[in-house]
Amino acid sequence: MINETIDVLPQNRIDEAALDRYLSAHLPGYAGELQVRQFPGGFSNPTYALNARMANGGRRDLVMRKRPAGNLLPSAHQVDREFRVIRALQGSGVPVPATHFLCEDEAVLGQSFFVMDHVPGRIFGDPAMPGCPPAERRAVYGAMIDTLARLHAVEPGEVGLADYGRPGDFLARFVDRWSRQYRASQTDDLPEMEQLAAWLKANLPPAQPACVMHGDYRLGNLIVHPREPRIVAVLDWELSTLGDPFCDLAYTCLVYHIHEGPIGLEGADYRALGIPDEDEQVRRYCQVRGIDQVPHWRFYMAVNLFKLAANAQGAYKRALDGTGSAAGLRRKHHVARRARMACELAGLATSEA
Repeated sequence: MINETIDVLPQNRIDEAALDRYLSAHLPGYAGELQVRQFPGGFSNPTYALNARMANGGRRDLVMRKRPAGNLLPSAHQVDREFRVIRALQGSGVPVPATHFLCEDEAVLGQSFFVMDHVPGRIFGDPAMPGCPPAERRAVYGAMIDTLARLHAVEPGEVGLADYGRPGDFLARFVDRWSRQYRASQTDDLPEMEQLAAWLKANLPPAQPACVMHGDYRLGNLIVHPREPRIVAVLDWELSTLGDPFCDLAYTCLVYHIHEGPIGLEGADYRALGIPDEDEQVRRYCQVRGIDQVPHWRFYMAVNLFKLAANAQGAYKRALDGTGSAAGLRRKHHVARRARMACELAGLATSEA
């Protein structure tokens, strides 16, 4: 469980005096005495814990999300999109923090940032939820699915998100994007990835009505109530877009297939932990959405594994080139493992490991 902050890391330090001046001008009731710390974890957008005195004499906890320092691609680390979707979902039935403002003036802190309320609760970086009783794990996993189903039931146009993603052909574009990204970083001949790319392209399911997709929906991106087994906020919307709801659901169910954290259970027996199995989670989703089933489930699981394999290949190649973290070198074996797993789900023959 993650519930502590750390000193701001050297690479994420900011001009706190400039932030203090900006808050004085843009946050009603702000009275100074700003304290800045950082939330731990591998967030691509640094996340800061702010504590400040307010005009009523009390102190207030806030959270700031900021693009990292350096020269960035315009399409990367889009905190403006995060701010937009969180603000749009206020009052929708999807629990999100209340937002205050988005600052796109890079003269303030060097990159754009936004500020939102701090939501008290628990964040489980380990999906096994260590220290919790089985009944609580079961209830939290159920609440996680209920919240995802409510998100997918939101009509994008009704909350001002009709243009939040490109219309149509989401799955075709998804397969094409990750095929290109894999080939751009390819270092070895892995027949399973080529098989997968061809199979996915040839077996695209019929398009589903576009919904707001989170893109990285898992337990570690949710805040659970401090004492109760319910979700009080959904975080980390960096990968959100308009797309296929079943792709989002299948990504959430990778917890049953991938070993490595933070997605996988790292060998823990989810049944013994009290966590509902994959079939039960899918049935629960369908019940909340009012649908009979999720068709083409094997495709949705395989396409998510294909994405993660391509992503791992990219991290490995960047580490080889010296442009990424050396930890990426350890991800090489993830590529073949996830590709073979996806091929097995798709019913394709694979070479020996």
